[in-house]
Amino acid sequence: MTSVIIHYQEIALKGRNRPYFISKLVRNVRRQTADLGVKDVRALMGRIEVVLGPETKYELVEERLRRVFGIANFSKAGRATLDLDAIAEAILTDLEGHHPANFRVNAKRGNKSFPMTSPEIEREIGSRIQERYHWPVKLDHPEFSVNVELLNRQAFYSFGKQRGAGGMPTGVSGRVACLLSGGIDSPVAAYRLAKRGCSVVPIHFHSYPFVTRASQEKVREIAGVLSTYQMRTNLRLVPFGELQRQIVLSVPAPMRVVIYRRFMLRIAERLARDARAKALVTGEAIGQVASQTLENLTVIAAATTMPVLRPLIGMDKDEIIAEAIKIGTYDISIIPDQDCCQLFTPRSPETHARMWQVVAAESKLPVDEMVKAAVDGTVIEEFRFPAGSTDAE
Repeated sequence: MTSVIIHYQEIALKGRNRPYFISKLVRNVRRQTADLGVKDVRALMGRIEVVLGPETKYELVEERLRRVFGIANFSKAGRATLDLDAIAEAILTDLEGHHPANFRVNAKRGNKSFPMTSPEIEREIGSRIQERYHWPVKLDHPEFSVNVELLNRQAFYSFGKQRGAGGMPTGVSGRVACLLSGGIDSPVAAYRLAKRGCSVVPIHFHSYPFVTRASQEKVREIAGVLSTYQMRTNLRLVPFGELQRQIVLSVPAPMRVVIYRRFMLRIAERLARDARAKALVTGEAIGQVASQTLENLTVIAAATTMPVLRPLIGMDKDEIIAEAIKIGTYDISIIPDQDCCQLFTPRSPETHARMWQVVAAESKLPVDEMVKAAVDGTVIEEFRFPAGSTDAE
């Protein structure tokens, strides 16, 4: 079995735009497997074929494909000519060594000129498998499935299916900028937007040299994890400590958290526009911390003219943690550090900020100068996956 057959689901509903989405998915699969010795990745009728090279290890290909957004399912497959005897014999040969308690055959006849219907193909191949291996048939919830797909010029067969990441191919939905704190929530928010086809540009606000570089190191690791899904990540590291110090000197303590967040959005908007991003993304969830009440969220979002997307807004912490574990960022996020949100934070922050209060507090600050200084001090670091890949976004 020298191929992997990939099936997509949501892409198939895209009408006239379908070829564009498929080409993006083919490109992403090709980039994800570029260092694994794969011979070719090509679009077929309603599916994608990955042609394995003689030295390619399927286990590594499987691991990579699980991270490619847009894939509904995939399976290692064999190829045969459009002849039932040839298809059945190839299947029987590759079934050696398997010992399931029961099985069934699933056939899809994309080539309607083939002289047998799908149920007839299933019965014929199933009977030959029973005759050779004496396995019982179970049509509902079988332990083992033999899948046969007949296309215009060739047939493929596979055993079982592996679930893919789902969603939309990276790059089809434009670019967004995500405020990435290094905590548990924001990496999950970034992942969710990437799954919907967005290229995510992470922006991290740090307070070095007022605190250690720990938060920056954490975010670098998280950016590396995100890159295993979207393959290229350009991380922005924004110096925020001096700006916070200025706010502390001029703003009443309860208002500081709200003012911090408003400055973050202003700076993030500038960086997002420079990166040609169309929206900002945060990991906020209603009521989780003091700055995330409805009143505060409203006042904070008013600092930017960009859309602010909050994919976690209605989730509880246990749900977010479960997803962080699944995508591989949780163990990094829980490493202790000192991020900018902990620096100069008052004991009793305002939970119901009003716009007139915020405007009055910010009137004492040189807002444009502070934003420009932070933007000018921003450092960009690039992460690629696989390592050494050179394809542009």
